[in-house]
Amino acid sequence: MLAALVAVAAFAAGWWLMARTGRAPLAPPPVAAPGGMVYVPGGSTRIGAEDGLPIERPVFTAEVAPFFMDTHPVTVAQFRQFVDATAYVTEAERLGDAAVYDSGSGGWRLVAGADWRHPRGPSATAAVDDHPVTQVSWNDAVAYAGWAGKRLPTEVEWEHAARNARDSRDRYAWGDALVEGGRHRANTWQGAFPGRDSGEDGYRSTSPVGAFGTTELGLADMGGNVWEWTADWFRPYAERGRPFEPGPASEKSQRGGSFMCHPSYCHGYRVSARSHSTPDSAFFHVGFRLVKDLPAADAET
Repeated sequence: MLAALVAVAAFAAGWWLMARTGRAPLAPPPVAAPGGMVYVPGGSTRIGAEDGLPIERPVFTAEVAPFFMDTHPVTVAQFRQFVDATAYVTEAERLGDAAVYDSGSGGWRLVAGADWRHPRGPSATAAVDDHPVTQVSWNDAVAYAGWAGKRLPTEVEWEHAARNARDSRDRYAWGDALVEGGRHRANTWQGAFPGRDSGEDGYRSTSPVGAFGTTELGLADMGGNVWEWTADWFRPYAERGRPFEPGPASEKSQRGGSFMCHPSYCHGYRVSARSHSTPDSAFFHVGFRLVKDLPAADAET
């Protein structure tokens, strides 16, 4: 009886979505998503944007297998659980400093003692539990992923999810406007860049995860708040499929933009936008979220 009611509810929800948006509902998950994650159906997605920056071209089509994705970036509280359980020490802590943007000078500087607990330095405000963890390197994110039994998403998986697993061509993961009905849809920079952020969206730094709502898939912060590490080495799309041997200067790709992004600068919260840095780098505007593969039997169905 319960199964029948669930099926009826899902059917009704699908028809409601189709009536309101003109889009067919996405396929239901073959298995329940783990806690704190959502199901991302597989499919075909065009990656990149012809009207974007050169690093977003040429557009190519990718076939993506279904997977689960964290609803939001890993939070300070979640990262603390990992540290408490493993006594892990981040690269910023080992090196003794990390990168912080100085709005006064309009440039970046290494701040002694800046780390995931105090992203702007030991004399600044401590990181807030429900905000994304920052000042974590790619290597730190991989260490957390191993502990959590997950992995970093590929760039293709990240963009497929941001396009709501249906090759949406909207500029942003939630639509085509940064402000809808007077409501900001992402934590970004307002005002002239690199001057002072006016904070019209309510924040001048990171914001609580999910503060700006979710996408059609149920994902929060898929634009703005913090850039997110991905699994891939950063390479031009034209070199996809060519042999590649990373060197000391090779960098890992990041997606999603951050609270520092502005249309006049990087416009990084666009779905197709890309950034990159070396895997040992730590910044006060970069975090990560993880994905998980479906069980083999379910992935094949």
